This record gives sequence, structure tokens and C-alpha cells, in this order.
Amino acid sequence: MGPDHRPQLIEMDPPDHTKLRRSVVGEFTVARLAAWRPRVQEIVDEAIDALLAGPHEVDLVEALSLPVPSKVISELLGVPYADHHFFQESSADFSRADTTQEEKAAAVGNLKAYITGLVDEKVKSPGDDLLSRQLAAGTDPEDVRGLGFLLLIAGHETTANMISLSVATLLDKREHLTALRDDPSITLGAVEELLRYFTIAEIGAGRLALEDVEIAGTLIRAGEGVLGLTNTANRDASVFPAPDEIDFTRMARNHLAFGFGSHQCLGQNLARLELEIVLATLLRRVPTLRLAVPFDEIPFKVHGPNYGVFELKVAW
Repeated sequence: MGPDHRPQLIEMDPPDHTKLRRSVVGEFTVARLAAWRPRVQEIVDEAIDALLAGPHEVDLVEALSLPVPSKVISELLGVPYADHHFFQESSADFSRADTTQEEKAAAVGNLKAYITGLVDEKVKSPGDDLLSRQLAAGTDPEDVRGLGFLLLIAGHETTANMISLSVATLLDKREHLTALRDDPSITLGAVEELLRYFTIAEIGAGRLALEDVEIAGTLIRAGEGVLGLTNTANRDASVFPAPDEIDFTRMARNHLAFGFGSHQCLGQNLARLELEIVLATLLRRVPTLRLAVPFDEIPFKVHGPNYGVFELKVAW
């Protein structure tokens, strides 16, 4: 079975899924990622240095939101950052709502071919990176290709969307920006609340009922399909009072922005780390940051698998 046909981690069921997830989950523990904090801080500072050295009006997506997670996931996986334009554009083609099925298939095929070549090189010349460690631990190379494909896509675009949405909201709702700048100790809570509020991956994995089951008074019959709407769950007033309001003091860690259960996002702790560092550093280093266009003129990604913005013009 070739790499184009091997099921991805997100599509697998136990016991294959359990085995493969267990092999890689240790790479994303809070303790393991603590060692990455200084490097993530360096990457963020380098991006802000470049931003401040140029014109005083930029598209923050291109200047910060995309470069930071792209560079972090590249270094973590052992992907050459010089190839970031290729994998960013291919990922965008795959996820955009206005691309044809043929274009999506071509983007997936190009990414899989790229990861296949990369893993084949690491079989011959391993490095100090996640993919090489998986190979050294005996993980099947085809499974490593699947991991690489999944983590490369999920590891940069979703975090980039969250960075842009978070900054846009803070610049529009200045009271939240002021609260965060005046009390950096609430940054972690702010990250969780922003993740809950936006829930950029709005639809969870589909499920098929194998037998009749009643959930919250609704009967789901055997054979019926079910979609978990994570954005709806994260606006459940019985769990999050005043759910349509942003409240950085609420304890929102029990949100479902990263999913739940066996398919919960592997990289959630890495995403939290990046968001925490980006928000704290950007507000500290660019205190006069402001939106360069009215909030209602920001081009939002309202169609497609992930919510976000196409462009975020800011000035200072």
C-alpha cells in the first residue's frame, strides 16, 4: 500500500490509531515543549524585528501570523523553512472553499509527494527532529509520512488563523487589549477564552450511530450520521455564561476548540505556547498597534473548514 492510500492518523481507528498516536504524543507534552519556549520566543522576536524595520503598515498575516507557526512547525518536524511558500500555498489550496476538487486533489498530491521525499531523505540521513525520531523508534515510514502530512498542514494554518483573529479582536475591542497589556498574568486565560470564542475548526469528525441512542432528549437512530459542532458547543450558555461575550477571567480550559477524545488535537499545547508568546510580545513591543482598516472591512474566511482572515492590515 503506497503513501497516497495509507489512512491518515485522523482517519484511523484503534488499535492502529492508538499505537501511532501514543508514539508521537510525547513530543507535545507541556514538559517537552517547555524546552521549545526560548526558541519560539526567538522566532516571534525575529518576526517582530522584521516588521518594525519595514513600512509602518503591513498585512499581519504575511508579516507575523503565518511566518511564526510555519517556522516553528518546520523546525519541529525537520522541514526546510525555505520551502514554506510551497507548503503554505498548497495547504491554502487544500482548505479554501473556492478551489475545485481537482485543485484540492492536486494540492494534497503535491504535499504528500513532498513529505514522501522528505521522509525518504531522513531514512538515509536522520536529523534531530520529530520525523527522524519517529523513524529511529521503529515507526513504519509510511506512517511517518502520514504524520508529517497531517502535522505540517495542521501545525501552521490553524495557529496562523488564531493569531490573526485574536489580534484583530484585541485591536477592535480595546478594553480587552488594555486588560491584557496591564496584567500579563491573564494571558493564559485570554488564550483559552479566545480559543473558545473563535473555535476556528467549527465541525468535529462525523460519527455513525450503530444503535439507537438518546442524547439530551434527542433520539438518534441507528444508521444516522452525526456531526459534532464544536463552535456551537463552545457557545453553550449552560457551560459558559454569557457565551457570546469575551471574558478573560472565565475558566475556559474545558472548551472544545481542540476537539475531544481520541482524536483531540495533538499539537494543542504547541498552539497555546505560540499564542501566548505572540500576544504578550506583540502588545509589549508594538504598543501603538492599530487596525489600518475598519473591522467590518477585514476579509474573513467564512467558507471552508477553518475560520480565519485572509488579510489583516495593521499600522503603528
